[in-house]
Amino acid sequence: MDEPVVIDVRGLKCPLPVLKAAKRMERLAAGTRCRVIATDPMAAIDIPHFCSEKGHRIVGRSESDGELVFEIEKG
Repeated sequence: MDEPVVIDVRGLKCPLPVLKAAKRMERLAAGTRCRVIATDPMAAIDIPHFCSEKGHRIVGRSESDGELVFEIEKG
């Protein structure tokens, strides 16, 4: 399996993490895996909502040392 596309939005505050992730993901083919890394606590709500709205699937999620990591498959 290919390595996921890393979208590093650490240090950005709402709504920038979702906006940057959306912009980066729009060029990717359906089925592409992405790893979004964020530090804004609101990303815990915003990223899943974005995925739900756009038809992407969260296939993994973790949190460590203030970093939220979402593994997303583009729909």
